[in-house]
Amino acid sequence: MSLKIAIQMDSIQNIDINQDSTFVLALEAQKRGYTLYHYLTPTLCLEDGQVTARANKLEVRREQGNHFTLGESEIINLRSDIDMVLMRQDPPFDMAYITATHILDHIVDDTLVMNNPAEVRNAPEKLLVTHFTDLAPPTLITSDEESLRDFYKRHGNVILKPLYGNGGEQVYHIDENSFNFNTLLEMFEKFYKEPIIIQKYLPEARKGDKRIILIEGEPEGAILRVPAADDARANFHAGGSAQKTTLTEREKEICAEIAPELKKRGLVFVGIDVIGDYLTEINVTSPTGLQEINALDGVCLEAQLWDAFEARLKT
Repeated sequence: MSLKIAIQMDSIQNIDINQDSTFVLALEAQKRGYTLYHYLTPTLCLEDGQVTARANKLEVRREQGNHFTLGESEIINLRSDIDMVLMRQDPPFDMAYITATHILDHIVDDTLVMNNPAEVRNAPEKLLVTHFTDLAPPTLITSDEESLRDFYKRHGNVILKPLYGNGGEQVYHIDENSFNFNTLLEMFEKFYKEPIIIQKYLPEARKGDKRIILIEGEPEGAILRVPAADDARANFHAGGSAQKTTLTEREKEICAEIAPELKKRGLVFVGIDVIGDYLTEINVTSPTGLQEINALDGVCLEAQLWDAFEARLKT
């Protein structure tokens, strides 16, 4: 297929070409002969129902320090000039992010947007999980301090984190012997307007959390992210390391249970996080982990993803 693809992402200059999932998606698209454009979210414009972006033609290569070339800046119409928009800007999932999904809603009848922007907007990673209470650990989402203290009193060993955070930032493990719980509540109240999420701590987290990549609801690869000895977070951004892994029967059950909902919502590219027997997050905004899984399993997940995108374009 000869396609024109617009990639909505953060600056390509700053990516790590050995870890970044968007980079290998771009490499695979280029390999297939697609024409690529790169644009930053703030350049999106909505005027009289037309959606445009200030974009640059993009070429990519796996050369450290010389991994991309951008053409001259031009205005592209995302409805008439482009076959597909690949939404890959990183959170935070703030009002700017949400506004971008509203703007992209205007083109979905004519241009494929992956993942579906309305469903990305409706499925923040930590909130979509709450629709599967049988799969998730005990969880409370609230701004009410008394309710938060009561949850902590009942469970003793908990994780506190911002509801719309990402990359393991501002994630705190508080056990029953900590004296910092009230201090952390004060900190969250000062810096976040949104509710806090508090979850029962899962001791299995010390062994790592499992990132599973689902394509059209089917698990296609997984990796175990193991936290550093002095950190509670396994995120790669927080210093976690990658280990080869396979899916347990429980993890297969989790994938099977959430698959119909993912398909219904048009969430083609999803990364879920599992700790022990529990589903902790469903990542739909900008899932990562492709390169790590490829390296350990000898697969090419980005090729499978483009096969799925192409199939969507044909329907």
